[in-house]
Amino acid sequence: MKQSACILVVLCLWQGAYAQHQHAAPEKLGTVSFPNSCSPPVQAKFNRAVALLHSFTYDPAAEAFAEVVRLDPDCAMAHWGVAMSGYHQLWQPPLPGDAVQKGRAELETAQKAKADAKEKQFLSAAAFIFQDGAYPERAARYRDAMSALAKQNPTDVEAQIFYALALLATASPQDKTHKNQKEAAQILGPLYGKYPQHPGLAHYLIHASDNSEMAASGLKPAREYSEIAPSAPHALHMPSHIFTRLGMWSDSMRSNQAAREAARKQGDIGEELHSMDYLVYASLQKASYSETVAVLNDLKNMGTLGSDFKVSYAATAMPVRYALERKQWKDATRCVSPAGAPPHVAALAAWARALGDARTGDVAAAKSELQALRKFADQLRTAGNLYWAGQVDIQAEEAGGWIAQAEQKQGEALALLKKAADDEDAVEKLPVTPGPVVPAREQLAELLAMMGRPREALAEYETSLQNAPGRRASLQGAMESAKAAGAKQKSGQYQAALEKLN
Repeated sequence: MKQSACILVVLCLWQGAYAQHQHAAPEKLGTVSFPNSCSPPVQAKFNRAVALLHSFTYDPAAEAFAEVVRLDPDCAMAHWGVAMSGYHQLWQPPLPGDAVQKGRAELETAQKAKADAKEKQFLSAAAFIFQDGAYPERAARYRDAMSALAKQNPTDVEAQIFYALALLATASPQDKTHKNQKEAAQILGPLYGKYPQHPGLAHYLIHASDNSEMAASGLKPAREYSEIAPSAPHALHMPSHIFTRLGMWSDSMRSNQAAREAARKQGDIGEELHSMDYLVYASLQKASYSETVAVLNDLKNMGTLGSDFKVSYAATAMPVRYALERKQWKDATRCVSPAGAPPHVAALAAWARALGDARTGDVAAAKSELQALRKFADQLRTAGNLYWAGQVDIQAEEAGGWIAQAEQKQGEALALLKKAADDEDAVEKLPVTPGPVVPAREQLAELLAMMGRPREALAEYETSLQNAPGRRASLQGAMESAKAAGAKQKSGQYQAALEKLN
């Protein structure tokens, strides 16, 4: 077995993989060094493939690893890379299509190729992912195997990084202490200081910090990641996760404008729509409605988009956001999801229609949509998708609350919206969304204000703003509630905050 020398490759090269990029700026994906036992001529290509993988540029990463396989069929880690390109650890679903079968086949081939002891550990760990059985159990076994690998190889940078990513992938949304995120950040932070151009370090620090408790600590990598790997559309988008958490709407808009353009040029429809969804969210908070309408018009012109979760969620969420953020209830009643969309996406459109019907007084139609929501939640539970079943349960509670309000059952309305707010606050969002379309606690605050209880409404708006800073509707509601409650100083503070959004 021939062990190659450790090489640092600054991935700033002219690439001919895509014809449309042959005359573009030099590719820049960051700096990666992953020593391995493959032949010396393929080392630079292997490191480039790993850099693509770290920026979740999955299809190009798979192609890049496959090229290494063609040049060096005995390179076990190239087969590992092809398999891992099918494992989308932080996305939904994590193993799309036939990724399990393909990954298993690649790893079986890798077992027959050349690999040193550490590489065999990488292969053995990855094998857990592509086995049969419940995905959460397989992901936990992979995480534990990567933990052992990282402990046995404390100076191996890639072992530490992939273990940190496994921690993030298995973090429980119900764990509001963010144990896994903090452990991952403790691994990644010191390495980022040593290797500031490594794309995975900046990327995963952003994901670790994508919660209200840790968001501020993610601002530095958020500022830098897009400069480290600007050739990866996801690297241009990811900073907006932190900008969204901190209410930095202008920064989020710039980030996603650049990301959607890069994704469009590379033909990455999923990343383009994901960036467009975040762009719509940010532009609505800025009241940049011309920007929002332009994005929605572009969405209409994209035609049939398919039922992939990442694609169908964004395509459904954008019109829903536009209707509900502006309280255009009739528009909300016309929201739909793409044909064949998974139940948690179809539920989003049904929820919007339920709120629109309830707020316009069509209780019968709203109750019909509520029944649909409950069926979607049952489907998700039966399929074992408990996270999204819980999210749809929250949507049903919200819809039920507004139906009760339409029926003048104020006690029931308050109880349902309070339960929705408490349930929503108890779990973290997943990376595919900027957050709830309209936070449940913000809805609770609005209901209290409608009932003439401004002090209670103000308290709920303020709690909502702690979880989702800078939301226009919460700032507006807090200002009006403070004024109604006679809290002039707070009213002035929220008015000033609103003016800063414009």
